[in-house]
Amino acid sequence: MDGERQMERVVVLALDGVYPFELGIPSRIFGAADGRYEVLTCSVDGNPVRSNADFTIGVQHGPEILATADTVVVVSVGVAYIPEELPAEVVAALARIRPDARIVSICTAAFVLAAAGLLDGRRATTHWHVTDLFRRRYPQVELDPDVLFVHDGRVLTSAGAASGVDVCLHIVRTDHGSELANAVAR
Repeated sequence: MDGERQMERVVVLALDGVYPFELGIPSRIFGAADGRYEVLTCSVDGNPVRSNADFTIGVQHGPEILATADTVVVVSVGVAYIPEELPAEVVAALARIRPDARIVSICTAAFVLAAAGLLDGRRATTHWHVTDLFRRRYPQVELDPDVLFVHDGRVLTSAGAASGVDVCLHIVRTDHGSELANAVAR
């Protein structure tokens, strides 16, 4: 319809060990973008997730919501929660993502995308503190530890917690221009 904007759906996948600050970034950035995005949060089973702090976080959705996402954001987890192999429920949740959906990792969530094979042959970044571990585990990924974020096709990765803000602002700027991105940043 003329005059109506299509709202993009951003689905945030929260995994056990999630950092609460990073979990809030997508809602904060996309939620401030003049109604251009709808932000929903899910877990792999619809149940609350353990944070890396001393509390759990309730979510409103299960993994089925991932199939409806235009953009999926996987947020960082504590290093102790970074598995060498993804649990079956994480693999199943990621398999629900549409092939044309944009996928974003914040900080150490690049490990999740790499373990799922979503970064194979791509340029990516992750938190500088764990780059050596990332290189050992995922030599098939072209790791660039010297940037705030990498935009490689439909996949974006950010280096650290604060660069999660940068990558989300980059998406707003790419989708809707600098004026809106600057307004969101303010």
